[in-house]
Amino acid sequence: MSKKKRIVIIGGGHGQSTICRGVKNIRNADITAIVTVADDGGSTGRLRRQFHIPAMGDIRNVMTALAESETLLTNLMNYRFEDPDGTGEDVQGHNLGNLILTALTQQCGSFMEAIQMIGKVLNVRGTIIPATTEVISLYARMDDGVIVKGEANIPDVSNHIRKVFYDKKVTATPEAVEAIRKADLILYGIGSVYTSILPNVIIPEIQEALKETKANRIYCCNAMTQPGETDGYSLEDHVQALLDHGAPVDAVLYASDKLPEESIERYEKQGSTPVKIRSRKHPYKIYRRHMLRFDDGLIRHDPVKIQKAVESLKDKKRED
Repeated sequence: MSKKKRIVIIGGGHGQSTICRGVKNIRNADITAIVTVADDGGSTGRLRRQFHIPAMGDIRNVMTALAESETLLTNLMNYRFEDPDGTGEDVQGHNLGNLILTALTQQCGSFMEAIQMIGKVLNVRGTIIPATTEVISLYARMDDGVIVKGEANIPDVSNHIRKVFYDKKVTATPEAVEAIRKADLILYGIGSVYTSILPNVIIPEIQEALKETKANRIYCCNAMTQPGETDGYSLEDHVQALLDHGAPVDAVLYASDKLPEESIERYEKQGSTPVKIRSRKHPYKIYRRHMLRFDDGLIRHDPVKIQKAVESLKDKKRED
């Protein structure tokens, strides 16, 4: 039997979960998801402030994506209690999975152990590792020098992001560093560059491991720009944001699907436009693959197509 390919997926949010949902079905692959814990909005943010624990919302999403099968418990992990008045009192607005992770963290005294316990119950295909176990806040410096605090607040500022950073030294989990160093393939994305991918990358030990690894480091590019984060960005702009923050990029996986005009018009009304390739020559490879699906005008990455795309790249060697 051939040696398993060690695939590491770095990010957060729904984009990372979409990749995980597809990649988990690749045969002879050892999957590790390194997930940001910088989220401070919604249910996750409330639990962070109340119990002083790392953000677990993105980890919960990845757990359900990597679960071997959709079960009652898997669906319950994502169940959100209704909050009709928007008061956020008691359990209103909370995800059940977030509450379970919080309870287990308090019970066993370890965020990492709580993740492992739930992972076993859900029969997760792979390993889920928080980028850090510290309670952290993400900051952004805008073009005009304004500093914005909080992952949830950054996209709400009508300004161009120059840099994201932490206001204190943040230590990576040793497991995340080891996984990157031993990886055969590293995938960044999909999702918010500044608030999902880069919060992992800017942790010094992770950044160093990304430079030292022999893995092929591939950025899974977004299909559409994100208002408040990447307005007007081309593929090259997305990659440059990664490079500027110390994330090496050897290749880009780009969705070459033709976008329906009605979908483009719908997104343009929300300030979002297709991510296009601006130049013909690049210092990195660009792999064009069909990866999208269109649901009632919505543009979404398709896990099955992502699986096929990653399968076609997993044996490619990095060209230094």
